[in-house]
Amino acid sequence: MDQIHDEEVRALAAIATSIREDYLDDDPAWLTSPFGWIKTRPSRQVGTIGEKLVAGWLAAKGFNVIRSPDSDADRIVENKRVEIKFSTLWRSGTYKFQQLRDQNYDLAICLGVSPFDAHAWILTKDQIRQQWGTGLPFQHGGSVGRDTVWLTIRPNQPQSWLIPTTGRLRDAVTELSKITGYTPTL
Repeated sequence: MDQIHDEEVRALAAIATSIREDYLDDDPAWLTSPFGWIKTRPSRQVGTIGEKLVAGWLAAKGFNVIRSPDSDADRIVENKRVEIKFSTLWRSGTYKFQQLRDQNYDLAICLGVSPFDAHAWILTKDQIRQQWGTGLPFQHGGSVGRDTVWLTIRPNQPQSWLIPTTGRLRDAVTELSKITGYTPTL
């Protein structure tokens, strides 16, 4: 505060300091997590980070992964158009995959990371359509808010329509392999 000379700015800085604790993540596990740095990034970057994590993970498994030529999908994986959704674990113990839309993609990959674990689910476009507005509630209210849904998953108790996949990364790779016909490196 010694660098602030204006009394009004000093008063505002004191208020900012007093409320800062309300906005810091109170889970110390994130501080030592290999994923913790992601929580420090602006929300507009977090989705891009998730896309890069999924692309790198699948490429490491041998899947052919390329960037989508348009904004209706994030990547093309073994000739399937893929929408990628990413979430860090919320304090409630759930992942929230937001902004699912009815766009031109074949499947969605939902990747969630917690301080020392990660989960993934593969959802076909048919599954998403079947759950639209019910298992996947509308994200926004009102008559105009019907174009976007979100998926909330408690990783140790996924919805029955998500099973048989457990959320384990290995199971997601197996499911993606079935959908694409590609046998990955496990």
